[in-house]
Amino acid sequence: MSEEPIEIAWEGKWIQAKRQGKWEFVSRARGIKATVIVAIDDDGHVLLVDQYRVPLGRRCLELPAGLIGDEHDTDTVESAARRELEEETGYTCAAVENLGEFYASPGMVSESFYLVRATGLTKIGEGGGVAEEDINVHRVPMADITAFVAQKRAEGFGMDVKMLLLLASDLLKRS
Repeated sequence: MSEEPIEIAWEGKWIQAKRQGKWEFVSRARGIKATVIVAIDDDGHVLLVDQYRVPLGRRCLELPAGLIGDEHDTDTVESAARRELEEETGYTCAAVENLGEFYASPGMVSESFYLVRATGLTKIGEGGGVAEEDINVHRVPMADITAFVAQKRAEGFGMDVKMLLLLASDLLKRS
């Protein structure tokens, strides 16, 4: 554990670039965290989204997700998950189960996310996000997830690391 102080090298509205000794890393500003939603309906379809991601310079296939406490002071993991699921996918859910806190790239980014499972899904709208977001919604049979991801990859999409959750059983099979 480093005893050196953390210096903020640069700070924007949403992120901070930090230095601690020889380490450089990035954090969310103001302690904001994220929620990532695994939403599988009663028919065995998973809800996915894709959107253009500036750091990648292309669209990225992802699980629905959003920030906790960025604009809503009373946000909880569960309330943010419900809001983001509806905004991004057009689905509401009967229940949200918090599956724990995770880190996607702990060698470079201190940001964490809470993985939640949404059940009892009901379609109530089109989804697509809010204002400047350009989100496409995909309802994919779990049995077809590997082929769907391969198709999107062939189309030039980036893949969010959290997609590994859905691909794990196929990726770990021996050929």
